[in-house]
Amino acid sequence: MFDATFWSAIAFVILIAGFIYLGVHTKLAEALDHRAGRIKSELDDARRLRDEAQKLVAEYRARRDSAVKEAEEIVSSAKAEAERLAVEAKTRMEDFVVRRTKMAETKIAQAEAQALADVRAAAADAATSAAAKVLAQTVKGSTAESLLTQSIAEIRQKLN
Repeated sequence: MFDATFWSAIAFVILIAGFIYLGVHTKLAEALDHRAGRIKSELDDARRLRDEAQKLVAEYRARRDSAVKEAEEIVSSAKAEAERLAVEAKTRMEDFVVRRTKMAETKIAQAEAQALADVRAAAADAATSAAAKVLAQTVKGSTAESLLTQSIAEIRQKLN
């Protein structure tokens, strides 16, 4: 009359009643609640870590952007400084060339003046010597001496 299926059903009902009596269902619910709480806590930690990571990424991007801007500013200021220095160097070089040219022209003018003075002095000496020889041969005596001295003085005065 009672087959094996019946006795299996009765054993199953007794097992379930024993579980209920021992409070397995509450412990199982507590374990599931505890696991759900742990998973929720892990999810909250993961969200918090993701938010922190996003903040760090945003901060590093901002730092990178400011570093790029600063580098661009440094490069542009260096270019401007180089251009300014090049213009300044060109101006200095032009001034240097102008000064050197003026100095050379001044030295050339001085050399010309000195050469002209030397030629005049040599011409005066030559004229004086020639006049002295001519007068010495043509005029004799004390008159010759006074004329010679006077002529030499006049020639020197006119040639210098």
